[in-house]
Amino acid sequence: MLRKVVDNTAGQHLDPDADLISSLQAGESAALETLMERHLTTIYNLAYYMVGDQMSAEDISQTVFLKTWQNISDWKPGQAKLITWMRRVATNACLDYLRKKKPVYTDKVPELVDGADTPFEALSRQDQAMRVKTALKSLPERQRGAVTLSYYQGLSQREGAAVMDISEGAYESLLVRGRKTLKRLLETERIA
Repeated sequence: MLRKVVDNTAGQHLDPDADLISSLQAGESAALETLMERHLTTIYNLAYYMVGDQMSAEDISQTVFLKTWQNISDWKPGQAKLITWMRRVATNACLDYLRKKKPVYTDKVPELVDGADTPFEALSRQDQAMRVKTALKSLPERQRGAVTLSYYQGLSQREGAAVMDISEGAYESLLVRGRKTLKRLLETERIA
């Protein structure tokens, strides 16, 4: 069943997907395609940064859209934005995946494509990204979720707390601990 997420900003900002909800509820596949065009990259990136695996991130993304499609008939606009609920589903799916799956380590690092960089700059940036990715994987799951939502999804504390279904204070605490742990891990690696 589709749960409503409490989003205190709902009264201040209209849901950007409000135009699709009735079409989704009517079972129009074109509306699902539009929803995917709008949010697939966001959901995939959230999953990828949390689980660190491309194929698993793709599976989680498909699961989010499938759950949205299957449960949209229960959706009642007004309490939260649809994307907030979708991010919560994605975050919970990632946390479930991380609890069930042992990490698979790989030497394959996503390429950074930037025509302005010199080969040395690209290699340096790739090395830094790998270090951050490795350190991010070392964080406890909920801290990793908060850091991912904040830095890779660009959510405000209010939005991140709503996605994780915790208070803003608890979300801020997770972010502070996550940043401190990341900093310590990255500094320790630099010394070694």
